[in-house]
Amino acid sequence: MFTGIIEDLGVITNLEADNDNLHITLRSNFTSELKVDQSVAHNGVCLTVTSLNGSLYTVTAIKETLSKTNLGELKIDDRVNLERAMKLGDRLDGHIVQGHVDQTATCKSIEFQNGSWLFTFEYDPALNNMTIEKGSITVNGVSLTVVNSLKNEFSVAIIPYTYEHTTFKFLEENSVVNLEFDVLGKYIKRLYELKI
Repeated sequence: MFTGIIEDLGVITNLEADNDNLHITLRSNFTSELKVDQSVAHNGVCLTVTSLNGSLYTVTAIKETLSKTNLGELKIDDRVNLERAMKLGDRLDGHIVQGHVDQTATCKSIEFQNGSWLFTFEYDPALNNMTIEKGSITVNGVSLTVVNSLKNEFSVAIIPYTYEHTTFKFLEENSVVNLEFDVLGKYIKRLYELKI
């Protein structure tokens, strides 16, 4: 379980294909605090630490993960939003994030708004995911509030702190991002479908 509050920007140092899997090695400021078998969210994708080597650690993404996320597009020196699993009893500063990406989206536009940025993302509505106006959404692992919710797109307002401390500063139009829709919103939608 995660909160969507990014702790560090990891740097990709090595990518190794292994059959349908991809071994991803990163440098992070908190590598020394990690243990093998720990869960870390990478652009919102929960992956298990498989090895440690000084300031570097490695995780493995399987075919299923690569097909549903943007991890297969990573290149050496790319930055990745990182968050370690939350501790029981910690404050929940973002929202409940499972680390299970629902689908990807494409950045449709980026608009500077006199001190903040409005990012608009478009996604495939055929997968039956939905955003809720003023509800939560996770974009590349970042917990955000939805504005301008439509059937296949939504926007998020990014403050300067978030812009500087996450991969939002590297996004461009047509960048592909990972989305995890709010688990509570999914539950409410399901209740509505069942007419409970």
